[in-house]
Order: sequence, then structure tokens, then C-alpha cells
Amino acid sequence: MTAAPTTSVLSAPVDLNHPGHYVHWGVVQISVTNLVVICLMVVVFVAALLLPFPHGRRDGE
Repeated sequence: MTAAPTTSVLSAPVDLNHPGHYVHWGVVQISVTNLVVICLMVVVFVAALLLPFPHGRRDGE
């Protein structure tokens, strides 16, 4: 019995042997991956502002 090669376990889930995809807005150029990460960070920030803060139980009040 032979062990499974570690290259399949450590390989990237996406094929990285091709040029990246970019979005162009005039002089602004950003990769799609970075744009997705920035959008997710903004969504988490807005959710942190809008969602109610959990209140713990207060004894004696």
C-alpha cells in the first residue's frame, strides 16, 4: 500500500497557471479577487454597525 501524494492535498483549489482577471475603472485597476475581499470586508463592517450588540444578563437590576 502506498501513501497518497501530498501534492494533491497541498495544491491550490483553483488553477493558478493563467493570468488574473482585472476590473478597470478609468485609471483604477483591481483584481477581481481583491475586489471580492474588499466587498466582504465592507459587508462585515456594515453588519457590525447595524446588528444589535448582544446584552448579557444583569443581576440585581
